[in-house]
Amino acid sequence: MIEFKKQSFSEMFSIYFDKRMLKILLLGAISGFPWVLIGSSLSLWLKEDGLSRSTIGWAGLIFGVYAFNYLWAPLIDRIQIPLLTKKIGHRRGWIVLMQIIILFSLVLWSITSPSENLVLVISIGLVIAIASATQDITVDALRIEQIGENEGKSMAAGAAMAVVGWWSGYKLGGVLSLFSAEFLQTKGIENYWQITFLILSILIILMNIGLMFIDEPNVSDRQDKQKETDKFISDRLGKENLFKQLITWIGGTIGGPIISFFKKNGFSIAVGILGFVFLFKVGEAFLGRMSIIFYKEIGFSKTDIAIYSKTLGWITTVIFTLLGGLFVIRSGVLKAMFLAGIIMASTNFLFSALAWSEKSEILFAVAVIFDDIAAAFATVAFVAFISLLVDRTYTATQYALLASIGTAGRTTLASSSGALVDWLNGDWGIFFILTALMVIPSLIILWTMRNKLNLNEK
Repeated sequence: MIEFKKQSFSEMFSIYFDKRMLKILLLGAISGFPWVLIGSSLSLWLKEDGLSRSTIGWAGLIFGVYAFNYLWAPLIDRIQIPLLTKKIGHRRGWIVLMQIIILFSLVLWSITSPSENLVLVISIGLVIAIASATQDITVDALRIEQIGENEGKSMAAGAAMAVVGWWSGYKLGGVLSLFSAEFLQTKGIENYWQITFLILSILIILMNIGLMFIDEPNVSDRQDKQKETDKFISDRLGKENLFKQLITWIGGTIGGPIISFFKKNGFSIAVGILGFVFLFKVGEAFLGRMSIIFYKEIGFSKTDIAIYSKTLGWITTVIFTLLGGLFVIRSGVLKAMFLAGIIMASTNFLFSALAWSEKSEILFAVAVIFDDIAAAFATVAFVAFISLLVDRTYTATQYALLASIGTAGRTTLASSSGALVDWLNGDWGIFFILTALMVIPSLIILWTMRNKLNLNEK
């Protein structure tokens, strides 16, 4: 691993004032906001409509689409959206199209009820998840492309700003969601969640206005390299015909990014990277999936959750994400990853203490603060790690591959979180201890390949 040149705190912090960081911040918010809709908002909506913990947990399977967005990521790197691409650019065109779909889905949620048509509610949630997972592909690509390929320090800072943006979209969106629902409920409005979703749609419109101020980089180099890959495949297929053209396009679009990834890292290290990415944040996902249900069951109101988990959590996340970015810049990604894993696991024990104690707002605040510190630190290190691994020819596809594999671990496995709590007879303390232990396998994998990773840290 290449060591960074030591800098003063002020010198390192100044990197956040690069105008590109504000654009990355907005991109992160666009990416994070939909998780409010299909995460805490949907979970609490189902809970208050009388559905069981297991049902709520299994409903979280809709997050599984994030684990498979790599399958269509190559198409997003190459296919242009009619009218939108020409007017606002390739990346922005895809983002706007997905935002329109999410907006329309919120309108549909506003006229449905889980108790009357659970299948329809979950189906709409699935559509939101698919649109969100699709936009994440191009959001991450556009974010990475804002930074030069050899700007390792700026990439770490950009990762921090992307995480701050993501959590801002998620946390502040959650604050608006919970406060709106609580306010409308206290006013005696029966369909308070449906109206809340209409209020949330306003944020989508505002984010898309801001998106128009983010410029897209020149794509000619990427297109030229894609053509080189196509030619390489075409030259080996023989006589020119329609079938050959189809195979060439499919092979170049799907096979090119995979070949590039394994060629760059070597087979064994590439497999190790994929295993680590899959397992690293599984424990965090188990905790996150059930956290809002846990808070509700031990007696906290939606307002309490909004204040401590969302508002206070957002402030904590912003501060420690920025500090985490500076740590990554100064110490390197690998050291940051090890430390993040240890901290992330350790904080889960605070939730065990909260579960085994009487309702305590102080302990609740402490647990939430330290969990957000750990999550912020882990996420910025993780984003920087996979951002440094991608080939700029296949930015969207390779990042989507790594991010989707990470999401696969967090979503598919964590979907059983509610069932696990039920199997433990509601013993939340034991549940959180188990989530703390889930990070160990990933750290073992990272340790075994620590000296063989090809990271361009400069």
